[in-house]
Amino acid sequence: MKLSKRGEYALRSLINLGIAAKVGRSLLRVTELAKAEDLPVKFLEQIMQQLREAGYVESVRGKHGGYRLAKPATKIVIGSVVRLIDGPLAPIGCVSQTAYEPCNCPDEAHCGLRMLMLDVRNAIAAILDRYTLADVVEVTTRKLVTSGLPLPFSAAADAPVIRRGAKASRLRAARTSPTEGVVHQLLGDYAI
Repeated sequence: MKLSKRGEYALRSLINLGIAAKVGRSLLRVTELAKAEDLPVKFLEQIMQQLREAGYVESVRGKHGGYRLAKPATKIVIGSVVRLIDGPLAPIGCVSQTAYEPCNCPDEAHCGLRMLMLDVRNAIAAILDRYTLADVVEVTTRKLVTSGLPLPFSAAADAPVIRRGAKASRLRAARTSPTEGVVHQLLGDYAI
């Protein structure tokens, strides 16, 4: 299983919508989401439409419109979003629970490759289905606060940051991508 750019952008956008809700921003425009993660606006609009149709986000039209989470972040399971955007988690079709396809193996029940890939699929699913958007938002915001950085989309994030030297460069770099390192923080020993 490889997360596509579409899947990555969908997850980043959901995380940012979760952070925005946490800091009291009720809506974010697509342009704000795209700017926060340096994503192409037109591509992100398509992704947000797909997330809206699936019930993960809702949109408000108009001058002051935008997107927000359609349900609590605690109800959005990361594995479900990945399946929506990128399809089955299984590395080969004969181990997929949602898109099973028979393989060319003459004895599927005793196929060593199938057994191995079944373990891979189960491990990936167990991890992605264990975490909700709320978990990822919590780890992200905690890491930003611990690093002394303002939370994105908050009033403090709009204030100019004036620092000098190498440490300032690292802080600015960290500020540009609030989701960097989240998976490592969440998965710990599972990180590959």
